Amino acid sequence: MSKSTSYSSKQIDEQGLIEWSNEENETWKLLYERQIELLKGRACKEYMQGIELLKLPSDCIPQLPDIDEVLMRETGWQTAAVPALINFTEFFTLLANKRFPVATFIRSKDEFDYLQEPDIFHEIFGHCPLLTNPAFAHFTHVYGQLGLAASKEDRIYLARLYWFTVEFGLVKTNEGLRIYGGGILSSPGETHYALESNEAIRKPLVPIDVLRTPYRIDIMQPLYYILEQFDDLFEISKMDIMAMVEEAKKLGLFEPRFPPKQKLAS
Repeated sequence: MSKSTSYSSKQIDEQGLIEWSNEENETWKLLYERQIELLKGRACKEYMQGIELLKLPSDCIPQLPDIDEVLMRETGWQTAAVPALINFTEFFTLLANKRFPVATFIRSKDEFDYLQEPDIFHEIFGHCPLLTNPAFAHFTHVYGQLGLAASKEDRIYLARLYWFTVEFGLVKTNEGLRIYGGGILSSPGETHYALESNEAIRKPLVPIDVLRTPYRIDIMQPLYYILEQFDDLFEISKMDIMAMVEEAKKLGLFEPRFPPKQKLAS
């Protein structure tokens, strides 16, 4: 989260509002219209219920106070406008206080289909609808509390739990597999790949296995973990996750299912 970025976040005014340009609103419109259509029959019902509650505009970037009003009413959460990238301590502090960080910039047209760092479309469209859900909101809150108290080494293990649930999680439903991870929900390519690719591996979510699974942020995920049911997020949050982190350290990491990232020649 502390790597460099070419984006600059916009400042909020005294009312918590941001002045977005016509081009930025047009980018949101194109992203929203494409992705909302794609998610029909692919996103979990809890996410779609959140979309209805938030009433996100399709033609312009939503203002954070409007999001906050709904989140506070439903689960006691709020957003927090942040720079393009923040460090782990600030990230965990915000989550521990039921504030979800939202970088106040939107991707450029050059990176329309894929962006490594989270922009406002990823944060608002990908994550905020599920923050209206009690199980998801509670899991995220507990995760923030654990991360804030954890050592630097332990945070790396915890990051894997976040990655394979909040960012790239799948869940079983009576209608088949559905998406709840924001990294998938905000990405057209990953939406298709996660559910329909014959190459992707999909396994039941066992927390100790998740903590031992390496990942890369710049590729389609080779492996997805599946919740048996959405409310299992409540059950995971009740577990002694830090004891499982210690067990994961003893057992060691699984062999990565991807090649090492190529270093640029100097």
